[in-house]
Amino acid sequence: MSLRKLIAVIHPRAAVALHDLLMAAIAWWVAKSLRYALVDDVAVHFHLLEFPLVLAVQGIVLNWTGLYRGLWRFASLPDLWNILRATIIGALSIGLILFLYNRLEDVPRSVLLVYPVVLSMLLGGPRLAYRFWKDSRIDMFQSQPVQRVLIVGADRAGEALARDLHRDSRYAVVGFVDDHDSLRGASINGRPVLGRIDLLPELAREVAAQMLLIAMPAASTEEMRRIVELCDQTGLPYRTVPKLEDVVAGRAHFNEIKEVAIEDLLGRDAVELDWTAIRETLTGKRVLVTGGGGSIGSELCRQVARLGAQSLCVVDNAEFNLYQIAQELRQEFPELLFEPILADCGDPAAMTRLFVEFKPQVVFHAAAYKHVPLLQGQLRSAFRNNVLASRNMADMADRHQAECFVLISTDKAVNPTSVMGACKRIAEIWCQNLDARSTTRYITVRFGNVLDSAGSVVPLFRKQIRAGGPVTITHPEISRYFMTIPEACQLILQAASLGKGGEIFALDMGEPVKIRDLAEQMIRLAGKKPGTEIPIVFTGLRSGEKLFEELFHPLENYTATAHAKIFLAQYRQVSWELLQAQLVKAAEATVAYDEESLRRCVSSLLPSFRWSDVAQPDNVVSIRRNESGEK
Repeated sequence: MSLRKLIAVIHPRAAVALHDLLMAAIAWWVAKSLRYALVDDVAVHFHLLEFPLVLAVQGIVLNWTGLYRGLWRFASLPDLWNILRATIIGALSIGLILFLYNRLEDVPRSVLLVYPVVLSMLLGGPRLAYRFWKDSRIDMFQSQPVQRVLIVGADRAGEALARDLHRDSRYAVVGFVDDHDSLRGASINGRPVLGRIDLLPELAREVAAQMLLIAMPAASTEEMRRIVELCDQTGLPYRTVPKLEDVVAGRAHFNEIKEVAIEDLLGRDAVELDWTAIRETLTGKRVLVTGGGGSIGSELCRQVARLGAQSLCVVDNAEFNLYQIAQELRQEFPELLFEPILADCGDPAAMTRLFVEFKPQVVFHAAAYKHVPLLQGQLRSAFRNNVLASRNMADMADRHQAECFVLISTDKAVNPTSVMGACKRIAEIWCQNLDARSTTRYITVRFGNVLDSAGSVVPLFRKQIRAGGPVTITHPEISRYFMTIPEACQLILQAASLGKGGEIFALDMGEPVKIRDLAEQMIRLAGKKPGTEIPIVFTGLRSGEKLFEELFHPLENYTATAHAKIFLAQYRQVSWELLQAQLVKAAEATVAYDEESLRRCVSSLLPSFRWSDVAQPDNVVSIRRNESGEK
């Protein structure tokens, strides 16, 4: 067998163990030889079992200290500390064993002092030399040129990223930019901090950078917008590392380089939550999530599973969506009692069986039709799913004595100008009125658009940009509120823990974002120029669409709650008898497919809802108004 084949057969850790035992033998021989070299005419003498005992004891100690769990490629201070511990403990143990063996005959006490010093050098030196060689060597046969990288941010994340890139022969870090005055003129891993972030365009040209890497995971949204704007001015490609909350939540890996996403620029600062109150609401409870295969529903399922629910039942009438979330939850949470149900929330027989068998204690009703223009001409479908199915689920929760029922609503239910918004508002009214007559707590949570949710403009814009445009926007001044899916779901869970019953909570959506600005930023993130390389076309407001959204009706007089990002709308009384009578008529009209009767029912429950707004979307003057009647 050739030497190359022999080396290939040996396991790397076995080779390391053999190396360390050889070093231990050499260290013992050197220590003893040095001691006897000080005495004239005295030869070094080794007993028969001396080396075997030394190697056996030292090998056990090296393994016990965990030295073989580390890799030479990444040898660092912890490895050196393990070596120091192992040599000192090894010397003491060897002294004890040799004392029991032959009373330390021919082993001067000074050998036990010299031995750990020599062994530490023999074990640590090769490890550090190997890492230095791996970190500094140049691949003479590399086929691709080295890319010059300028790192934005010289804190711990920037330093760690620079170390990782140093090991990759494709990149060469040319320096850092950072706003910290204490770092002015400093050098990190041999690379200089060149100046402040505001000087990024000039500094990038001076050092001939070819790529920018943003290593600021704790940066606020405002800071990220500023940095990205400066990166755009350089004309260079740029990437970023994930935010800290994404790393903690397991959605990304630390120092993973990714493209800057629109969520990085439109998201808000991390939400501070009362996790104790949320866990008291969910931990150990039987939870039901409807629409669990959708954007909001699936994230609710993930967070409920993480919070230790006793069991989770997910209802959805979209087979593939239900299959996807079922596969994910079973893989990520194998200990969770999980039941996927393919059913329609408006099917009384299916829901009765579900409540009887599963006995849910907390219900999150996220199932709904949400696409405003699509529902404008389909009142029956919208009413059946968003009102009658919601009423069915709310009634089931009351009949089977669930503890809490959370209706996921929308800002489009405020001063509704669309069929979808009107139907969601009627569902809110039913839950508010039912709360006063039930032991179940009925809570409504409103929020606006969610980034990357099904039906959001973000996936549509991405598709249009990939196709080369044009990007279509309905109106130059149209604006919407945005939040991320995880943030929306976390605040829904917090609202559920705050609610005593009958409330309408609205989530703080921050500042509204102009859709035109959103589109232009997404085009720039794709490396294109808005208006020239990717045209933007304005198509006119669609039926039922508002120029801007509201989170509260003027009569609701919202107030603050215990959480800074959750507000409470005051209750508006609606006649229970009128509500019941109109919903009975509406249910009959739905069965008969009588949309004219359905219109009359909606008008009776929402007297200020104008069907003319539905028919004439260009009449934007009447979209936002202060009305005295119920909407």
